[in-house]
Amino acid sequence: MTTLQELETSAATCTRCELYKRASRTVFGEGKPDAAIVLVGETPGDQEDKQGRPFVGPAGRVLDRALRDSGIRRSDVYLTNAVKHFKWTERGKRRIHQRPNGTEIKACGFWLDAELGVIRPRLVVLLGAVAGEAVFGSRFRVGEHKGKAEEAEIGSWRGLVVSTIHPSAVLRGTDIQSRERSYAGLVADLVIARETGARPGQGGRDGMR
Repeated sequence: MTTLQELETSAATCTRCELYKRASRTVFGEGKPDAAIVLVGETPGDQEDKQGRPFVGPAGRVLDRALRDSGIRRSDVYLTNAVKHFKWTERGKRRIHQRPNGTEIKACGFWLDAELGVIRPRLVVLLGAVAGEAVFGSRFRVGEHKGKAEEAEIGSWRGLVVSTIHPSAVLRGTDIQSRERSYAGLVADLVIARETGARPGQGGRDGMR
């Protein structure tokens, strides 16, 4: 049986799309190898690309706080991204995140499928539009799926997913009130994910295969 470590080693030399040419490294997933809940973000950011770990930048700090406030321990979940290379454009001395296109999202789906095939979680949380597109296709809109537990098939895994905003959306709020509303919505959706994932019989590990 393939292990997560073997997948990470293979992904380190991935050339399935052109993003590897400008990224510093492949940012693979990390966390509990038999986690009941897997959280799927969009792409690595600047800090993730530099450190080689998912969710270690500003959005990661928002997610850490939201996980705590929703009663989920980061050590109990597995964190990954739909696309595992940093796509960016230069603005002065800064590297600014760019959204992956459909071809890049589809190419990297190979690794997400493989991760879920090994972990077999009870539930997957989709953080943002890119993660949603990786599962539901290009017509996915966060607002239409937000906070709902829905059935989905991702490679060989079949189970429930809950969609919500990406933590970076909180940071993009134009004022304190909008940021607080976005954050409260993120926490509420993570509570739904925690409660849904705790139910016996959910997801790829317990019979919904």
